[in-house]
Amino acid sequence: MLQPTGLDILARWGLQESAEQLGQRIDGMLGRIAPNGKVVLDINYRVLAKNERDLYGVAIHRASLFHVLYNAVKERDITIITDTRIESCTRDTGSGSSKPMRLIDHNGNTLDPQFDLIVDSSGAQSALAQHSPHYKQSKTLTYGALWTTVKFDAQHFEHNLLEQRYDKASVMVGVLPCGQLPDNDTQLATLFWSVKSNHMSAFRSAGLEAWKESVVRYWPAAHHLLGHIKNLNQLTHASYSHHTLKQPFIPGVIFIGDAAHATSPQLGQGANMALLDAYALAEALKIRQNVEHCGDLYARMRRTHVKLFQAASYSLTPFYQSDSRVLPAIRDTFFEPVSKLPFARKMVTSLGSGLLTSPVKRIDKIAASEKMLQSS
Repeated sequence: MLQPTGLDILARWGLQESAEQLGQRIDGMLGRIAPNGKVVLDINYRVLAKNERDLYGVAIHRASLFHVLYNAVKERDITIITDTRIESCTRDTGSGSSKPMRLIDHNGNTLDPQFDLIVDSSGAQSALAQHSPHYKQSKTLTYGALWTTVKFDAQHFEHNLLEQRYDKASVMVGVLPCGQLPDNDTQLATLFWSVKSNHMSAFRSAGLEAWKESVVRYWPAAHHLLGHIKNLNQLTHASYSHHTLKQPFIPGVIFIGDAAHATSPQLGQGANMALLDAYALAEALKIRQNVEHCGDLYARMRRTHVKLFQAASYSLTPFYQSDSRVLPAIRDTFFEPVSKLPFARKMVTSLGSGLLTSPVKRIDKIAASEKMLQSS
């Protein structure tokens, strides 16, 4: 999901239109208990719309978002080296206060070229982050998910809505219309299903048809999507972990995205957090042209938003993915009536849309303040 925050960053880079052409506009998120249909999640972007500003999200296939960003890299004539697994990095021993950095591959080879700064965006399993003195062992979450992409069924599902069904917190099935792939106008949807990582062997042993029967039992309309799934290899298993680097930089290296802060995808903020990180880093580099001094400014630009959303995701995930019976009971009893209160609904929508704490404005405000200090 590209939330308004992520779309704002893409717009500043001239990429929003390209992303929206491949993605699908999403106006809200709706979660219901199966089978009675009681609403326990209701987020609608229009709650936050001000001064006729149109707020919405854009669901997009990962390959399509990659396509947009990759083309932007190619247009800037940036060299791309592939088929190389990075394990660590080292600093050259030459003279000068800012010695260049080099990357080391899995065979122990020191690679050329040398770099002024390494930006690690390699995700939650980042090898470099694990060498950071600020790294703490990530907490592996009990529940992950099975994901697949199918042809969208407009007759039985809403184009502009992310929908989910729950049974307590141990079952969650969701359908997200996600646009199209590059060079293909077939409209797609993502189908996802909660699963314990240590239950994957049992899941495979039970077979595809047993899983399909479970999905249909909780959400009969999903039957119209399941026909596109012919074998288990079409389902991708994703496991999740939670960690936040206390300081997202070390000398010569800056961490962004999941390398700096990983969590479950329950709040749908992963891509947006990474885009915000990239934007903050770019702004910090404009101000602190000495790369040795930009890490602290980058971290300050992102600290409040990262702390809040990491804490919120960690706290809220067990209400939707866990073995707890108490937490989903609280959710099912109180979330709907509380969410109807005007203040609470705005708060929930601000959280779900990533707009709480106004992260883009915060980056811009800190950047402007830093520029004023430098000019005074």
